[in-house]
Amino acid sequence: MGKRVMVAVIFIPLLLAAIYGVSPVWPVVLPIIIAGLSMIAVHEALWSTSFLKHPRISGYSIVTAGLIPFWAYYSGAFLPVLAWLFVYVLLLFCEAMASHKRIGLEKLGGAFFLSVVIPFFLSSFLRIRLMEQWRALVILPLVIAFISDAFALFAGMAFGKHKLAPELSPKKTVEGAVGGFLGTVVCSVLYGVLLHLGFRLEVRYGALVLYGALGSVVSQLGDLSFSYIKREYGIKDFGNVFPGHGGVLDRFDSVIFCAPLVELLLHLLPAIGG
Repeated sequence: MGKRVMVAVIFIPLLLAAIYGVSPVWPVVLPIIIAGLSMIAVHEALWSTSFLKHPRISGYSIVTAGLIPFWAYYSGAFLPVLAWLFVYVLLLFCEAMASHKRIGLEKLGGAFFLSVVIPFFLSSFLRIRLMEQWRALVILPLVIAFISDAFALFAGMAFGKHKLAPELSPKKTVEGAVGGFLGTVVCSVLYGVLLHLGFRLEVRYGALVLYGALGSVVSQLGDLSFSYIKREYGIKDFGNVFPGHGGVLDRFDSVIFCAPLVELLLHLLPAIGG
């Protein structure tokens, strides 16, 4: 627990500085961070699980994961991403054919899926960063996902009796899941109160309740989804980038699912105005 707290105390201020810092070069810092996290996450998914320990295919996949955030932030144009994905798919099949069928279609599909979905979902932070009220909005996925994780952990430790999914994550309990859900809803509303009183922003509290409720459910599903992968391949953690937390996928599993949900909700049901 001490390592987890220490990492949070160090990492969260650094992340906030990367998001809100002011400098001529600062606009490129957040895309670099998202690209770096995406590349590490794809490497963890392919190598820690031993799903595909193929240096060249892993390299193509990691490069793809690193390019997508920059495309999302700086361009969003269709042709550049089409061109690279076309080349990427050609390279994947060339490697598969050169392997004389040792690399099956499921390996190619898994590598493609991971190298596109993980960075595209994490790039929600970059797309939110381009919105008008980005200063209030960009940390919402982190607020929702991390608070859901924290409340689920503490509620589970205090009240947990009934296992939620023992075959996937033996320590998770139904009481912890409910605590994470309720805590996230309450804290989402409190975040709205802070924005309204401190920054005079227009806040729709009913929408924030929905953000917190759906965000907690999706965050916990994200956590369980990556636990499913770990149990499938018999590993405890994806890596050790964050002491006490594990790898990028161990720490950001819930965020990967929560970020695109928040981005969708911001478009469909805006919660914070000018």
